[in-house]
Amino acid sequence: MGPHRTWFDPILYALAASPKKFSFMAKEELFKNPVIRWILVHCHAFPVNRTNPGPSAIKTPVKILRQGELSTVIFPSGSRHSQHLKGGAVVIAKMANVPLIPTVYQGPLTFKSLFSRKRITVAFGRPIQIDRKQKMDEAGRDALDKQLQQAFNQLDQKINPDFKYVDVTKK
Repeated sequence: MGPHRTWFDPILYALAASPKKFSFMAKEELFKNPVIRWILVHCHAFPVNRTNPGPSAIKTPVKILRQGELSTVIFPSGSRHSQHLKGGAVVIAKMANVPLIPTVYQGPLTFKSLFSRKRITVAFGRPIQIDRKQKMDEAGRDALDKQLQQAFNQLDQKINPDFKYVDVTKK
């Protein structure tokens, strides 16, 4: 899991962790296009209603993770346009009894800039295991969110101490 910085970072996360296989949370709007839906389904993606997430937003990835064949790429902010961490990923990891692997991407932020030959780096942090006894009240989630954000910041600093993410869609 990591900050969602581009529309293609899920692909790069999965490629960087190859040969590990992944499932992906994807906003349900992406499944409306038949070509993209076909690709997503064949990449083990599942739709999530971001406006009104139902129980399946938690149950589906927990089931996938418990089966043990696939890991799941999750962006705890839920969007490229937010850096605020939501608690769903932490709850999923706790229920599935799997660690969170902090991950960051640094590199081109637009499809066009992918062809600029700029360096692409995906870095993985140390696994964060969530204690099964950890309370998932607001204080417990906030503590884990801070730990995750700190891990993301440390990875970014390790790759490039001068790195600052700028959402290119807000320019």
